[in-house]
Amino acid sequence: MVDSVLTVTDLQVEFQQETSWTPVVRGVSFQLKPGKVLGIIGESGSGKSTICLAILGLLGREGRISRGTICLLQQDLTSLPPTTLRQIRGQQIGVVLQNPASFFNPILTIGQQFAETLRSHQSLTKAEAKSIGLGYLSDVHLPDPERIWRQFPFQLSGGMLQRVMIAIAISLRPQILIADEPTTALDVITQMQILNLLAHLQQQHNAAILLVTHDLGVIAQLADEVAVMYQGEFVEQANVRQLFDQPQHPYTRSLLASRLQVRTDIISL
Repeated sequence: MVDSVLTVTDLQVEFQQETSWTPVVRGVSFQLKPGKVLGIIGESGSGKSTICLAILGLLGREGRISRGTICLLQQDLTSLPPTTLRQIRGQQIGVVLQNPASFFNPILTIGQQFAETLRSHQSLTKAEAKSIGLGYLSDVHLPDPERIWRQFPFQLSGGMLQRVMIAIAISLRPQILIADEPTTALDVITQMQILNLLAHLQQQHNAAILLVTHDLGVIAQLADEVAVMYQGEFVEQANVRQLFDQPQHPYTRSLLASRLQVRTDIISL
């Protein structure tokens, strides 16, 4: 059995600001293991999403990896050309973003976009792609997949679009699923449904999940291991139970204390 499917070592990411480069991720290292969930938690602007973009090769012209390696099995992604990375995205690394509406083209139906994704990575006819796509829409518990296949993104709710995005992400059976704030802007009931769905799919496909969030409740429910990020660095990494029971770093303790304070305030209302 493979120990890890993704190994990130001493990663430093910089963004250009006028004439200089500013580091936003500094010396980050971690491993993703099959069937396990690594949660990265921290406040907005700490660098969580930048790590995801670096793994996917989507930093753009203003960003660069100035140090470190990102190895998918034995292959260093930082040395690959964009055309090769494009094949790896989706095929081996799936992505679920925090704003599903921004993921879809508003003038194409769900079916057109689902089929395009499948056919860009596999030799499939339109009919074959539709058959596979409908099966995955059913797997994520969407009612009447045939109707959803014909609909446009604006005709679906945020929770339904999130399910469609998950269905597309897993349809290529990736080894890794990156979930960047997958429950943001969803109501509490839909959040729970999405989290339960991710947990089920992780077990079913034995995928490694990189879960990025600022929500400690999401971490508690899904993660096996947790990395706490502050100002571009991992300040603590631990088993999820150990992190909640015995936090070591002052920033981790302040995160946990703030969550407890919010819950106490709500109860007292």
